Amino acid sequence: MTKSIISEKAKSAIGQSQPPITVEVSRREIQKYSLATQQSQQKYLDGDEAPPMFLFGLLRPLTPINELGPDGIARDASLPDLPLKRVMAGGTEMIWSRPIRPGDVLTATKTLSGMEEKQGKTGPLILLHYELDVLDANGSLVVKERSTRICR
Repeated sequence: MTKSIISEKAKSAIGQSQPPITVEVSRREIQKYSLATQQSQQKYLDGDEAPPMFLFGLLRPLTPINELGPDGIARDASLPDLPLKRVMAGGTEMIWSRPIRPGDVLTATKTLSGMEEKQGKTGPLILLHYELDVLDANGSLVVKERSTRICR
């Protein structure tokens, strides 16, 4: 058996959640996003309902430009300290209970649900598995997202 490159400290992050993020959705935000992403359905353009990918931008932190990385993205606080520093998207699955609408107050909690090491063609890989639960003000699930990040 080969020695793992993932430290015990990094493994201890499994099951830990980031602090919840609460946001209020406005009709104008939905409309701006819908225009910027060239949506064609009137319900999105009118701001009556948010397109599914709206959630990604909604939950991004507001980061001053001088704190962004060289790639223009804020550092992801959910990443444990790992020996492999190049991080890429590995896939996302979203399960919707209902659409996002103007006036919704949503609370999102992101949890590191798993970590695994694999050998790729060009070297080792670490896969980080996350779960994101987005609840409305009544505590009802709006969307559950499962995603994977790949470190190499």
